[in-house]
Formats: sequence, C-alpha cells, structure tokens
Amino acid sequence: MLSRQSMTRIRIGTRGSPLALAQANAVRAALAKAHRLAPEDIEVVTIKTTGDIERDRSFAESGGKGIFTKEIDEALLSGQADLAVHSAKDVQTILPKNLVIAATPPRADPRDAFLSTKAKTLEALPRGAKLGTASVRRQALALRLRPDLQISLLRGNVQTRIDKMKAGECDATILAYAGLQRLGLTAHAAAVLDPMQYPPAVAQGIIAIEARSDDTKTKALLAAINDAESFAALTAERAFLLALDGSCRAPIAGHAKIERGRIAFVGLVITQDGGKFAGVSHEGTMRDAEKIGREAGEYLLKRAPAGALSG
Repeated sequence: MLSRQSMTRIRIGTRGSPLALAQANAVRAALAKAHRLAPEDIEVVTIKTTGDIERDRSFAESGGKGIFTKEIDEALLSGQADLAVHSAKDVQTILPKNLVIAATPPRADPRDAFLSTKAKTLEALPRGAKLGTASVRRQALALRLRPDLQISLLRGNVQTRIDKMKAGECDATILAYAGLQRLGLTAHAAAVLDPMQYPPAVAQGIIAIEARSDDTKTKALLAAINDAESFAALTAERAFLLALDGSCRAPIAGHAKIERGRIAFVGLVITQDGGKFAGVSHEGTMRDAEKIGREAGEYLLKRAPAGALSG
C-alpha cells in the first residue's frame, strides 16, 4: 500500500461512454480501496476517440483495433494521464511503444448476450430477420447458425444500440454480457449465448489498465489490484491474436478458461459469411499463458479458411 503522503493526484484516461466510465470508476474505486486514498486523489479524465466520432461505419471500416484507444494512449504517452482504462478487446494487438498493460482486475462474464423484441433466442428469430451489429465476429457466428439472417450496421453505446433495436432499426442484436452487467442492463438480455456455439471475442469481459513502461510508481500502484488469472487469460488470448495478426477486420474468437492454475484455451477463425471455419483447443499451466496462446494461433494460421484472415 502506498501512503497518501507519497502520492500525487492520479489521472485515469478513459472514453466518455457510460460503459467506459463505469469501468474507469471501478478501477478508481479499487485503487482507492487498495491504497486508502480519498476520491479526490484520483481523477477520471474523459477523452474522445476516433470510435466515438465515426459512428456511420463498421469497426473494420473505421480502422479496426485502436479506434477506441488511440487518443487515450496518446494522452498517456504525453503525460496528460497516468494510466488508461480500456475494454481489453479494444486494445491494439501490438501496443504503442513505451506502453504496457500493467494490470487487469478480475474478469467479468466473457459471453455474448442475445437481445431481441422478436424472439427469445437467435434460432427462434423469424426467417430473414435483421440482426444489427458492427462486429464481423458476431456477424459471422450468427450467419454460421442462421445463414438466412440479414445483417445491418448498428453502432453507438450500449443503451443507444438497445434503443435503436427497440425503435425497429433491427430485429435483434448481440452485445457483450459483461457490458450489460456493468451498466445494470441485464434485464434486456433475452438469452446468454453458449460460448461453445458462439465463442467470445478475444479478451471480452476483461478491463486492461495501461501505463507507461518507465513509470515504476504507477505500475507499483496498479500491481495491488491486478488479478493473476485475468492477466494470464489476457496474455494467452492476446498471444493467440498476435500469432494470427488479428484485428477487428477478421472474424476471430478466442477464450482462455482458468481453473486450478491451468488454462484451457479454445480459438476459432471463421469466414465473414459464416460458411467455413477452423477451430483449435490447447491447454497448459498459467505460467505458460503466452506459449499456449501463441501455439494455438500458429496452429490456426496454417488451417484458417481461405480469405478468413484477410478481412
């Protein structure tokens, strides 16, 4: 624990969306509790990102990974913030120079949730129903199960997407269950999707906290709130993505489940139309997290369907 006398004001960089602020405030509360700090010792600094501005295109068309993190990382590097809080699935596969993921709090539920005004499950949607999403992974997995569905672009924060669906812009959507939990919106979920049929995005449900690599003071501060299992899972999943050179342009899913110090990893690469896919499973100990993810990714790299990784 660090004494208040040794601390200066801590600044957390984050997006200004309700979900991003909920995550930043959760980190703020954890830091305050771990180090017995007063609320005024920790400031949440909101930063508008490319992803917040460009809302008329899919994530892939807007530039893929980094559209929700670039400006926050720039603020961190310039000293306008001391740490950055991101949804880990939004973080670039290769971090900007001089930045590291210093900590991850305990992982939330990694699964996706199905929301609809027309059906209780994805399978029960009327033939030709319109599914709203901006995620190529969610699109591909939905079409794998229901090739008759129409896919329409649905962007905005969580509440905005729910409101658009209810207003009739689409018949259903799929969102991260962790986001609904953090915002108190789980009542909108018609079903939580089976991760074996509908595997989650790499790092879904994990909050990544970045710091400057040379900022030993902030990294020591964050070490007190790091969850070892969450960090190992993130390490495996990001190594998997790196081996595939993955981004938001390619439909890739990967999940590391940890029990009793061992990792059970599953991964999937699928074409955007859901027609072809290749999967992998791998396991080992937490200390081999990076190796497990990398080997799983290298395995799929040789077996991915033609065009699946080209975006």
